[in-house]
Amino acid sequence: MYSSDIQIRVRYAETDQMGYVYHGNYAAYFEVARTESFRQLNISYKDLEATGVGMPVGELRTKFRRPARYDDLLTVRLLLKQPAEGSRVLFEYEIYNEARELLTEGHTLMVFVSTATGRPVPIPEEIQAKLAPYFTDDDLAGPLSPGTPRLPVNAPAPAAFGKK
Repeated sequence: MYSSDIQIRVRYAETDQMGYVYHGNYAAYFEVARTESFRQLNISYKDLEATGVGMPVGELRTKFRRPARYDDLLTVRLLLKQPAEGSRVLFEYEIYNEARELLTEGHTLMVFVSTATGRPVPIPEEIQAKLAPYFTDDDLAGPLSPGTPRLPVNAPAPAAFGKK
């Protein structure tokens, strides 16, 4: 399993009239955690895209437990509990406040696609190699996410990823 923590201070502009972090900002917090975690692993989104591979979001889930508020220092924990599989990787997130209270949980299922065709492609070998040390042989046998059947590498892309 791979885990990484990053900190984000809630800005006033990220809150709604009730003083809570507006729900749409959590997707951005998740993205910051993904980008910084990849950077820690010496994986560059910019370099990945230069090779013609993109990583759009195939699924986003957020569960709110408690509100985050203006000026809170949040810890966004990114977890890769399972190895990437085929053309997909599941990132899980936990967001805590300074009192270490769990505020939010979520996940994003990212799909590696060709930027030329919008079709899924296998996860690049250099990314697989950088993630592999964090997983045991037992991890390699599990499904990508609980209750979800394993998907073949050539599974059709969701319609939203196709080029028009």
